[in-house]
Amino acid sequence: MGDLDRDLVAHLYRRAGFGVTRKELEVLSLRRYEELVEELINPDAQPELSLREWKRYNPGDGPAIYRNQWLYRMANTNRPLEEKMALFWHHVFATGVGKIEHPDAMGVQIDTFRRVGMADFKSILATLSRDPAMLFWLDNNENHKDAPNENYGREFLELFSMGVGNYTEDDIKNASRAFTGWTFTQPVPIYPQGAYPTEFEFVSDDHDFSDKVFLGKTGSFNGDDIIDIVVDTPASARFVARHLYNFFVADELQVPAWHENAPTDPNAISVLSEVFMTSNGDMRHILRALFNSDFFKESRFTKVKSPTEFVVGVLKLTGEYCDPTKPAPDYGSVTALMAQELLNPPTVEGWHTGAEWLDAGTLSERVNFAVESVSDAEKPLINALVSEISAQFKAPRDEGGGLLDYCLDEFGGIQVSDEDLSLTKRSLVPMRNKPEEQIVRCLQCIVSSPEYQMA
Repeated sequence: MGDLDRDLVAHLYRRAGFGVTRKELEVLSLRRYEELVEELINPDAQPELSLREWKRYNPGDGPAIYRNQWLYRMANTNRPLEEKMALFWHHVFATGVGKIEHPDAMGVQIDTFRRVGMADFKSILATLSRDPAMLFWLDNNENHKDAPNENYGREFLELFSMGVGNYTEDDIKNASRAFTGWTFTQPVPIYPQGAYPTEFEFVSDDHDFSDKVFLGKTGSFNGDDIIDIVVDTPASARFVARHLYNFFVADELQVPAWHENAPTDPNAISVLSEVFMTSNGDMRHILRALFNSDFFKESRFTKVKSPTEFVVGVLKLTGEYCDPTKPAPDYGSVTALMAQELLNPPTVEGWHTGAEWLDAGTLSERVNFAVESVSDAEKPLINALVSEISAQFKAPRDEGGGLLDYCLDEFGGIQVSDEDLSLTKRSLVPMRNKPEEQIVRCLQCIVSSPEYQMA
């Protein structure tokens, strides 16, 4: 492949994963782009990451343990899109441990997203609607045939499947009645026994079996019937398409504004919606169409990295989180300082994304973390990179220009604007007696650039 193809592969792995190093990119770029897409959307062919040693050196079951375990998986997985889709659904189906207070249930939910994240949308919604963490988060365990609770039915339609403007208040009421009796078994108290799992339970005596009218259809619907009806609507196809576009292609307005604002690229949403309808919502088919589309290929550096994407991308480049036998630093608290606390989104809407990830405080946290990370030449990949670059550049060239270009390529094809490139090169004054310092300085300039915030 030529340089343009290498840049495209780097783009694919920034979006469908968490970035690649130059060495990974050299290997991947020898293969056809379409072949790489197929490998990403069919992760079962790749070996699953073992967490046995990681858990041995990081025992426990609290939220911090689950968060750091997940970040470890993201940084080291052979199945990057599987983890990326789990992160996607965690955002769409936002559930917070702050309310449910059962870390084990949150861990099970993330495992569920990992397992079904690329299945068909009906299966995904059916699984979600039986998830104990979700059932408690939106009070469906309090949804009884004689006293319906509309919380899950409302959010199911508004935020999980269709979006505002595509249903009525009566549809919410009848959807909620269809989910009566969907609850979970009560686990033993966490203290002092520790966390034990809970499971979905259908209580037939508490379910409303009477007729319901939903989206113009009549029947004695249960929750699965509601899901079937919803997923067969064009509104559901557009809703999922817009979420996927916002997550994988380019930053959009936030979900509450969608019913009043057209998508940035209506044609892209139409393409993805059509694939949704013709494939019965099969996520693999939709993702294949998305990653092979021109609108995806041309969308480089148009998305602000989420805190999780940012932190994991840095960890992959430094190699500091690849030894499972070392106790884990609390990287989960690092993403939280940047406004994304995994397993605990701020509301049922998930996180506000795009430019809203960046303000004076969060940007400072991001830059400080990245600069500090690449400044330590003892970190495995930084050490190897310094040694390799030192051999390539016995003395700085072009006032640091050749060195900077090499490092940008090492970081997986990062593109910096001509203005920033010129400023950075001028700041890299020759240090002929201390080339290692110049290399680290070069890395610091890259990770603190505006472009490094983008994917």
